[in-house]
Amino acid sequence: MAEINIHRAHRLGLARARKIAWQWAEAAEQKFEMECTVIEGDDRDVVEFTRAGVEGQLMVSADSFDLTARLGFLLGAFRGRIESEIEANLDKLLADSAAKKPAAKTRTARAAGKPKT
Repeated sequence: MAEINIHRAHRLGLARARKIAWQWAEAAEQKFEMECTVIEGDDRDVVEFTRAGVEGQLMVSADSFDLTARLGFLLGAFRGRIESEIEANLDKLLADSAAKKPAAKTRTARAAGKPKT
C-alpha cells in the first residue's frame, strides 16, 4: 500500500479550520466520490474518508492540518498525482480563507487611553 502524508500549519484557530475541513470533505465527496465522516472534538476534529482503494483521515487542530491516506494497489501507481491534487486543493482552501481574514480592529488614540489633542 502506498501512503500519503501531508502537513500544513496555519494560524486560523479551530473554528475557521473546521470550516475548511468541511469544505475539503464536501469537495472530496463530490469530486472523488469519497464517503466522509466528521468527528468533532474539543481541541481537534477528524475527517475520516474512504472509497474503493483509498482510506484515510484529515486531523484538524487550531494550528495544523495533518492528512494521512493509504492507497490500494491500483491507485498506488498514481500516488504522486493524487498527492499533488490533495495538496493543491488544501492549499487553495487555506489561501482562500487567509484572503477572507477578518480585518483587525483599529484603535483610535482616545480608545487607546491617550489624551485627545
